[in-house]
Amino acid sequence: MRADRVHAYGAAAGLLGDLLLGDPRRGHPVAAFGRAAAAVERVLYRDDRGRGALHTVVCAGGALAVGALAARAVRSSPAASVALTSVATWAVVGGTSLAREATAIGRALEAGDVEAARARLPHLCGRDPQALDADGIARAVVESVAENTSDAVVGALVWGAVAGVPGLLGFRAVNTLDAMVGHKSPRYRRYGWASARLDDVAGWPGARLTAVLAALSGDDPRGAVRAWRADAHRHPSPNAGPVEASFAGALGVRLGGTLSYGGRVEHRPVLNGQGRAVQVTDIRRAVRLSRRVSWLALGVCAGARLIGKGREPRPVGKGRGSRPVGKGRKR
Repeated sequence: MRADRVHAYGAAAGLLGDLLLGDPRRGHPVAAFGRAAAAVERVLYRDDRGRGALHTVVCAGGALAVGALAARAVRSSPAASVALTSVATWAVVGGTSLAREATAIGRALEAGDVEAARARLPHLCGRDPQALDADGIARAVVESVAENTSDAVVGALVWGAVAGVPGLLGFRAVNTLDAMVGHKSPRYRRYGWASARLDDVAGWPGARLTAVLAALSGDDPRGAVRAWRADAHRHPSPNAGPVEASFAGALGVRLGGTLSYGGRVEHRPVLNGQGRAVQVTDIRRAVRLSRRVSWLALGVCAGARLIGKGREPRPVGKGRGSRPVGKGRKR
């Protein structure tokens, strides 16, 4: 079986596994990586960019190495290669957990239980829940669904298509490191700089693909493109900007504005200012859009890999009636 088909079958099986099973409550591979990264941090930490860069190299490089060794170990068996790709895809994508958490918060808000929604919000994002009313929680959920569609699903599929199992594990490692040390707290402002910048680079293609697919599959394609072009560059994140702006336009809502992280208030630009305020019912719409984008991304990434492999030049000497070049004679 060709390597491109192995990857396509494995990625599809892995995404289906995530849809059916979600993330395990205990023993998740990403959690194990997080514990290992925290152990490395305890050894290396200094308030210094160089130490932070070494931390990033050790952790992300380790994930890449594990992926490369595992892929090499099963490369002679197509069935084992498909199984490895499917397990790796299931381990690194988190679309189902994202949808479940967002839906649970939406149900609590629909029932009028704002306190329950506040209690669940930290499972989804780092906002200060006590500073938010029901509409503020709904907006935070929609923004998190948009951003995490790229981070938790599409970005991984893109790098899996580019680099196979090492790409899947490497992308998730980089994204996890950014979540752990990439924020601008006093402790990580310098130490987490390398992880944050690497995550910006790794997330760039997935974010743009997510924005494109949200525009194509949303309720208002023109509005999504208009919001992306007008507002994405105003967002402080180079990758969250296009994604959130495209989701805002596709859903016809306004995102951005004042928010609070860890007691720190930020005033972010409004995305799709001509849209209406987010309502609780928009959470379900955002989840549906996220799922559509995820499956379309699988099709795009698998198709691009198949097309790319199909256009590779045939090795010299492999055609019918030809004789190998360089066999038995000096050049």
